[in-house]
Amino acid sequence: MNFVLEALQYIADPANFVGPNGIGERLGLHLAYTGLSMAIALLIALPLGLYIGHTGRGRNAVIAITSAARALPTFGLVLFVILFTGLGLWPLVFVLVVLAVPPVLAGIYSGLESIDRATIDAARATGMSEWQILTRVEIPLGLPLIIGGIRSGTLQVIATATIAGYIALGGLGRFLIEGLALRNYELTIVGAILVIALALAIDGLLAITQKLVVPRGVSRGSARPTRTTARQQKLRVSTREG
Repeated sequence: MNFVLEALQYIADPANFVGPNGIGERLGLHLAYTGLSMAIALLIALPLGLYIGHTGRGRNAVIAITSAARALPTFGLVLFVILFTGLGLWPLVFVLVVLAVPPVLAGIYSGLESIDRATIDAARATGMSEWQILTRVEIPLGLPLIIGGIRSGTLQVIATATIAGYIALGGLGRFLIEGLALRNYELTIVGAILVIALALAIDGLLAITQKLVVPRGVSRGSARPTRTTARQQKLRVSTREG
C-alpha cells in the first residue's frame, strides 16, 4: 500500500511532469505512437472493411488472416522485426498496426453486416446508387459498431505500446522498465497507473462518441416507433374495434 501512495505522490508532483524523462514527455510519446499506429490501421482496415461489409466478398479469408494475426505474440514479433530492420520507430509501429487492424476491421464489416437487409433493399429500390447506399445508409447505421472496433483496437495499442520502453523509444513503458531494472517498485506502479489512466480516459471518450453516433430512432440495434407510426397503430386498433 505504501508503494501505491508513493506512486500517487510522484504523479501529483508537478516537478515530475517536466524534462526529457518526465511524465509529460513520455505521455506525449505514448500518445504519438498510439495515434500514428491507429491512423495507419484505419487506412488499411477502413476501405477493406467497407468493401467486405457492403459486398460480402472475401469475408472468410479476411477472418482467417485477422484471427492468425491476433494469435501472434507481440513481443516476439517486435524482436523478429528488429532482427531484420534494427531498432527504430517503424518496427514498433508495424507491430502495433498488426495488432490494431483485426479488431478495427472486424468492427467495420460487422457494423455493415448488422444492418437489416430489408433496409438496404428499400434504399436500392428508391434508386440509390451503391455508393449512396454505403455512405447514406450503411455507414450511418453501422457507425456505433465501427466506433466499437476502433475503441477495441485503440485500447490494445495503448496497452501494447509500453513495449516501446524495451527498445529505447520512450513512452510510459519506460517507467515500468526502469522500475523493474532498479527494483524501484514505486516507479513501476507509476507506469502502471499512468497506462491504466490513459486507457480509461481514451475508452471513456470513445464510449461517449459511440453513444452519440447512434442514429435518431435507433436504440440497441432496433428502430423505435415514430409518432406517426404510433398514431397509425391507434387508428388501426380503433378501426378494428369499430
